[in-house]
Order: sequence, then C-alpha cells, then structure tokens
Amino acid sequence: MSTPTGFMEYKRELPADRDPLERIKDWEEFHKHLSEDQLRTQGARCMDCGTPYCHTGMELNGSVLGCPVHNLIPEWNNLIYRGLWREALDRLHKTNNFPEFTGSVCPAPCEGSCTVGLIGEPVTIKTIEKAIIDRGFEEGWVVPEPPKKRTGKRVAIVGSGPAGLACAAQLNKAGHTVTVYERADRIGGLLTYGIPTMKLDKKVVQRRVDLLAAEGVQFVTNTEIGKDIPAQQLLDEFDAVVLCGGATKARDVDIEGRELGGIYMAMDYLNSTIKSYLDSGLADGNYISAKDKNVIVIGGGDTGTDCVATALRHGCKSVTQFGTHAKAPLTRDPITNPWPQFPNVYTLDYAQEEAKALFGEDPRAFSVLTKKFVGDENGNVKELHTVQIERIVDETGRKIYKEIPGTEKVWPADLVLIAIGFEGPENTLIDQFGLERDRRSNVKAEYGKYRTNVDKVFAAGDMRRGQSLVVWAINEGREAAREVDRYLMGSTMLP
Repeated sequence: MSTPTGFMEYKRELPADRDPLERIKDWEEFHKHLSEDQLRTQGARCMDCGTPYCHTGMELNGSVLGCPVHNLIPEWNNLIYRGLWREALDRLHKTNNFPEFTGSVCPAPCEGSCTVGLIGEPVTIKTIEKAIIDRGFEEGWVVPEPPKKRTGKRVAIVGSGPAGLACAAQLNKAGHTVTVYERADRIGGLLTYGIPTMKLDKKVVQRRVDLLAAEGVQFVTNTEIGKDIPAQQLLDEFDAVVLCGGATKARDVDIEGRELGGIYMAMDYLNSTIKSYLDSGLADGNYISAKDKNVIVIGGGDTGTDCVATALRHGCKSVTQFGTHAKAPLTRDPITNPWPQFPNVYTLDYAQEEAKALFGEDPRAFSVLTKKFVGDENGNVKELHTVQIERIVDETGRKIYKEIPGTEKVWPADLVLIAIGFEGPENTLIDQFGLERDRRSNVKAEYGKYRTNVDKVFAAGDMRRGQSLVVWAINEGREAAREVDRYLMGSTMLP
C-alpha cells in the first residue's frame, strides 16, 4: 500500500478540461494533464484492498463490475506513488495492449467498482492509466518487440478495431504470422472511424498501428472479406481465421416520414466528418454538415453524444439529443444500482457540457418518443413530432413505455441523426462462412473459447458479443488469441 490513510487524507482530483467554448472551435483532444506530484498523490489514495473489485471484470444484471482486461490497478497505483514509472508501464502492458485507447475512451467501470467509492470519491484510475502510457511513449520505453522466432503458422484477422488489433498483437507475440484485413482505407476500425478525433487523436491510433507493423503484423486495407476476397480463400490460405468485424449494422427507426431528406444514420454522419478531417482538414467538403442547422439527435448513448459534439464544431444553429430513458438520479440508488456496479447517475458528458456552455442548457430531452417526421415542399425534414413517455410494468410483468397524453410537442429540425444502437454484425461474411448465430444475430461462439461451428474460424469482440465497450473488445481479442494459439500449437503461454 502506498499510504495506509491516503484515501482519507487526499481528495480525488481530475485534470481540468479545456474551456468548452474554446474547444468547440477545433477538433483537438480536450483533456489537460495532472502534474507528476498530483498523480503520485492520486495513486496514494488507492487502498490496495484485500479484494480489489476494480479489476474483477465481470457483468452483473447488465452492469459492468471492474475492469474487463483485469488491469493490476493497485500495483501500478503503488508504483506511481513510488515514482517507478517504467515498472508501472510494464504492469499495465501485462494486461492491456492499448492503454492509450482505454485511457482516452473507456467509461472506467474500474472507478465505479473502486472500494474507496463506497465511502467517498473513487481513485482517479483512468487518469493514472493514461499518464503511464503517455510517459512510456515520451520516454521512448514503448518500442517494437518482434518475436524471436516464428512458428510457421498463419492467421488471418478480419477487422482492425480494438478486438482485431489486440488479437493480432497477442498472436504475433506468440510467433504466428498475422495478417489483418480492413475494408476501410485506414486501420483502426471504430478507433479510427467511429470515435471523433477530440476524444481519441488518430495520430495515437496510427502510432500503435505503426508499432504493430514494426513487430511483424501485416495490414491490408481497402479489402472487404466476402466481397473483394471470398471467405473460402482465407480458409484455404490460413491456418486459422479470427472474425473481429464488429456489430456495424445500425438500428434504424420505422417512423412516418423516415424517407425525407436530411435524416441520416449517426455513423454515416460521424465517419464522413472524420474521413474528411483526416483527408483534408475538412477542406474537401466531403461530409454531412450541421452548419447553421437545427439538429436533432435521436439516441441518448455515446454515439448520440458524439453527434452533439460534432454538430457543435460544425457550427449548428441548435442541437437537441432525445433519449427514451428517464433522467438519471443525482446519486447512486443503493437498491437498484448498488456498489460495485457502474454508477447510473446524472452527469454531463463532454458534448453536453459544451452545448450547455454555448446554448445555456443541457441539450438532452429525456423520456421522449419520436412519433413522426414532417417535411417541406422539397422533401426535406423540417420538424419532428414527439410525445413524453413513462416506463411502466404491464399486467404480464413486462416493462413497457406508455405515452403521456397532453405532452405532444413539435421540434424544428433541418438535420436528424439516428443513434439508437446496432442490431449486430453484417450478413455477408457470416453467410459465406456458414456460421451459426445466437438469438441476437451475433456470431455464435462461447465466451472464453471463441470457436465457431466452422473449423479454424474464431470470433471475438462486438461481432460475437454485440455492441459493447472498447475495453471488452480488447479483452475478447486477447482471449481469442490465446485460444487460437492453443488450437494451433496444442498448448499456449498467452494469458
């Protein structure tokens, strides 16, 4: 333990963010940093508990408990307190291939399960994690480490998101020759196309991709398996295939007026901006713009939040984010949301903070159901009709939404973005391989084993589990690599 009473002596401290009204003028990351002394103090707040729930990594009643990659959090908190940064980096890399990704975009379920959070504010785990990996790159400690010998086995990985990259990193470490196929023009999956640059700088993603390439991982872009290369060709040419293509089939709405112009899927909107920004700094104009428009975002999750932030940077006239869920309480409910579950409490995410600073209020509208879209004479959306709803339990015990009479409202809208989640993976690849699906249409492969019904074919990440967190994708990519190594070699030393 760093300091036995540190959690009582020191208060939780987070790095300041750039001013919201300033940061919406650019596309740069918005977090600032704590000093080394401040980080050591925050590390001293760790209790080094007998049972560190922060790295349990499990799910209970639909909520995440602790870190899914089982980061050795108390160990590197102690090392930071002692000033042993290189050793802390080694501990961090034992469990997480990409702490620079999770340190930027993970919602930190570890902090929700921190024991200090039972009686006060949890340890600033995510901030310390990000500081360790940043220091590692700054000091030149993170360098290519190619395997000393090759096994002669060849593995194809389809999809270069966090699951695919984690799987590639581990299998390459085991000495296998790994080729990663990506249908987009850049490697990274949702890390590149999906998460806006202000949350995750794409130079950070490319830095890690370059490192993996230097270690021997081969990357092939602009190539879609199932279209450009038939699935059977991978089975013929490789000893194993791992499918990490994500859950990219966006869920749409079936509402009157859906065919009107100006209504887009959220990922099409986000990715058009990201690509244009990476290609030309938005100079080419090849993106869906929200400039001077009244924007409505349907969906209260992270993707919808990213749409709000992007619309603000485009220079929208107004922005509102609809959610069917009720407004969260200010404090954790000890009955329905007990520790160590991730706390479901009211907070302002970065985009809502920015919108409030610009327009004077939280852009979210809670418990709202969109009833129809109405267009103008040119066939473009001009307004949305909504009604307030409440969640009730019907006579059969089901939880359903009930409309509240007299709460109808009309909203002006020039641009509507649909961000209500994903239905699962796309069909082409699954059908060509002849893979079984689970009841949610994901590739059927048991968690922890990752083997599909087709010999040599494994599945991991969102393609197997459905839409989830980056940290769960890394967990599955690592574990799938272990099982592929066992399949190829008869045994494995991978964690």
